[in-house]
Amino acid sequence: MEKIGILGGTFNPVHTGHLLLAHTVRETCGLTRVLLMPCHNPPHKHLTDLAPAADRLAMVRLAVADDPELGVCTLELERGGVSYAVETMTAFRLRYPEIEPHFIIGMDSLRELHLWRRVRDLLAICPFIVVDRPGIDRPVRAAELPLPAPWPERLLSGVIRGRLCEVSSREIRGRVAENRTIRYLVTPTVEQYIRRKGLYSHPDARQGEGH
Repeated sequence: MEKIGILGGTFNPVHTGHLLLAHTVRETCGLTRVLLMPCHNPPHKHLTDLAPAADRLAMVRLAVADDPELGVCTLELERGGVSYAVETMTAFRLRYPEIEPHFIIGMDSLRELHLWRRVRDLLAICPFIVVDRPGIDRPVRAAELPLPAPWPERLLSGVIRGRLCEVSSREIRGRVAENRTIRYLVTPTVEQYIRRKGLYSHPDARQGEGH
């Protein structure tokens, strides 16, 4: 069975840190590919400048267009509404029974995992891969995770060390709003798309979600 990584997020916009993280996980865990999955409406984030779904999807497609080891999953955008991982991954398993999906989250999301909808069902659907971003994430102990056994120990047993990459979507939106360069923070195709569409060009673009 093919092992595929699923990296969800707002991707508002997608940046080089996302791409580096995807490749780090793919190589470390022996995955065939990693699919970037833009959400439609994140349940745990309040965003002031979320670009339209069509634009975020277009930017992700541009970012991975020439990379055979990365791809795009549109399930959450197709479903619409609030993007709950348990519903998305249930639909994924039904649509692609020949694939074993591995759900990728950061250490910040791991701390909040107990708040996710039907988290016990989600944990039983597919393996999780937790990524520790050096210099950003504080180490987590099993006792800090309010999840039933054996999940805290299991989730922390194979944490992947990510690359140190100090770039965030919030910074990119802020730089665009200030008419500053975003070169090398995003791919050239994504930069061109942002400029052409006039995304994030107002002052509120520096607010909201960070990664």
